[in-house]
Formats: sequence, structure tokens, C-alpha cells
Amino acid sequence: MGVSIHPTAIVSSKAKLEDGVKIDPYSIIRENVSIGKGTEIGPQVLIEGWVNIGEDCTISKGVHIGGLPQDTHYKGCKSFIKIGNRNLIREYTTIHRATGEGNVTQIGDDNFLMAYSHVAHNCKLEDGIVIASFVALAGYVTIEKKAIIGGITGIHQYVRVGAYSIIGGCSKVIKDIPPYMKADGHPATLWGLNSIGLRRANFPPKTRILLKRAYKILFKSNLNTTEALKKIKKEIDTIQEIKHLCEFIRKSQRGISKEKQGNSTFKNEL
Repeated sequence: MGVSIHPTAIVSSKAKLEDGVKIDPYSIIRENVSIGKGTEIGPQVLIEGWVNIGEDCTISKGVHIGGLPQDTHYKGCKSFIKIGNRNLIREYTTIHRATGEGNVTQIGDDNFLMAYSHVAHNCKLEDGIVIASFVALAGYVTIEKKAIIGGITGIHQYVRVGAYSIIGGCSKVIKDIPPYMKADGHPATLWGLNSIGLRRANFPPKTRILLKRAYKILFKSNLNTTEALKKIKKEIDTIQEIKHLCEFIRKSQRGISKEKQGNSTFKNEL
């Protein structure tokens, strides 16, 4: 198929472009950039630094990938961005290189980053994530697979967002959001199990019921977190999703978001 580069684009001779790559007008691709097969780069895109982009991605107008981290500790070291396959990155999104020699800002496969979203240094995004417009991820944020982040949401540095969770728009996320849950608010609090998302992802009824039981033990009982985890281990079948939920909570550094006080919407979720 070859490579298609518009005459107005500026592409370093040291950049590595595989078959089927298309570069639109006025885009700039600097040295040390690698772009995989079939990826399309829209107009006025800037990709710089040590950046590796996978196959069949779409990078829309005005995106900037590889900018220096917005971190006062950054001292000019060599750091990276790695982006997987089949990602859709919409207009004016910014993705920054990592802080720390050899460190990586990483985005997996099949993600959808909507317009004006920001992924800061040292973030890790897994697969199948949807990030709506104007979402800002601070440094060292981790987003697990299939999570959905509503628009105009800010996520504090070092926060983790669990798999198959959903966060409502305009939220302020300062603590970890456990997997399989829904959260919303300023600051974000939990609103129960992400039942609709789990059904759409074909989680079986038994799994959803067990996750609901675990949620009640964790967030609707008078037990502290340690006691709740012990009770879950004793009383609930240790399916993979329960193991992941409990391990996620055990590893929390910033603490886990709690349920909104007075929330009574959970009882009819299943």
C-alpha cells in the first residue's frame, strides 16, 4: 500500500512509518516516532519525542502526542509513549511523555479518547476504554479495561479507575473507583453496581448477583474495609471478578471512594 504523506506535512527521515500510514496536511512527525500499519494522522497533528503508535489508529486534527510532561520533577530524561492498536483519538487531545528515565505513558488497544481530552505523564490506560470530551487525567492515573469516563471530569494523580466502571460527567475523582461500580459527584462517590454496563458486557446473572452482595458488604454494612474483605472471602464464591475487586481494594494507595450517604437507588439495580 505504501505511505501517503501530504506535501505540506513535515516528516522526519528518521521516523518509521509502516505500510498504509496516511499523513494529512500540515502535520509534523519528528524523529524517534514509529507509526504502525494503516494508521491515519489527521491535519495539524504534532507527534514528537519517543512515541510508538500501533496499527489502524485514527489520530484526528490538532492532536499533540509526545509533549514534555507537565511535572516540575522532569529533568529532560529520555521517556516514552506507547499506544496500541485501533485507537480513536479525537480532535485536540494531548498525551504527554512519562517522567523518569525510561518510563512510559501507555495506552492499550481499542480505546476512544474524545475531543480535548488530556492524558498526563506516566498514565496507564488498558483496553476498550471510553474517555469523553474535556476529561483530564493527572499524572500516574491508571484506567482499567472497559471503563467509561464522562465528560468534563477531572481525575487526581495516582488515582485508579477499575475495570467496567462508569463515572458520570463533571465529576471530581480524588480516590480510587473500584471495578464494576458506578460513580458520580464532586467529589465522586459510589452509586452502586454498574449493572447496565455489566449486562451489556454479557456478565452472567450469577456474577452480577455476587458482585452486588460484595458491594453491600463493602459499602452498606458497618464493617471496616479489612473486616468486609474477610467477610467476602468467607461468604461469597471466589469467582475471578470478586478476586479482582478485593485485590483492587487491598492495593489502594489513595483510598476507595465510598457510597453517597442517603443513596437508596441501589436496591432495584438487578
